[in-house]
Amino acid sequence: MSKKSSWGWWVGGGLVVLALWWVYAHRVPVGSSTPVTTPVTVTDPTTLPGIQTGTAPWGPEIANLALRLRADGLPELTMEGQVLHIHQHLNLFIKGQSVTVPSHIGINEAAGWLSSIHTHDTRGVIHVESPYMATFTLGELFDVWGVAFTASRIGGYESTATSSLKVYANGTLYTGDPRLLELAAHQVITIVYGTEGEAPKVIPSSYEFAPGE
Repeated sequence: MSKKSSWGWWVGGGLVVLALWWVYAHRVPVGSSTPVTTPVTVTDPTTLPGIQTGTAPWGPEIANLALRLRADGLPELTMEGQVLHIHQHLNLFIKGQSVTVPSHIGINEAAGWLSSIHTHDTRGVIHVESPYMATFTLGELFDVWGVAFTASRIGGYESTATSSLKVYANGTLYTGDPRLLELAAHQVITIVYGTEGEAPKVIPSSYEFAPGE
């Protein structure tokens, strides 16, 4: 093998390795709809760029959205994916008050791209529209939104001796790490922060999604 051909092999091989790394790091589809496991890569969301740690309500933080997506290994899409297309409804109660889930979470209109996890309006409907099969989580939703969220914290609210953070899936208390709660089709997620007296009397367990959702 000549020096020239040997050099070409190394360059070509390096480009292949780089391409494979990029695909893995950004979770870009490779022509297959085979389900893959999507681990949450962020252990401390308060370190994410632009994360909101103040009081509700919270708007969609877009300025640092791309950096947060990269931290979670999520791609920037130029169009909504259709390989995985599911929706959830999110209810949020803070100290007895319902908090609006804003529109345009995960959508950078100015730059012309969006996240696989996003919202279009203020109904609380979460869109998971991905060009590949994967498991998406509640923690990733809040990372995309740009709001600090852990088992004991949401935004600027932290669990205390009298106030707690509870997460419900379809009306049932979720006892695991809420960041790892998998987003499923037509799932109703309710997050409640506050004292026992501030909690809603009835935890929503259903939602009437619009036709096609």
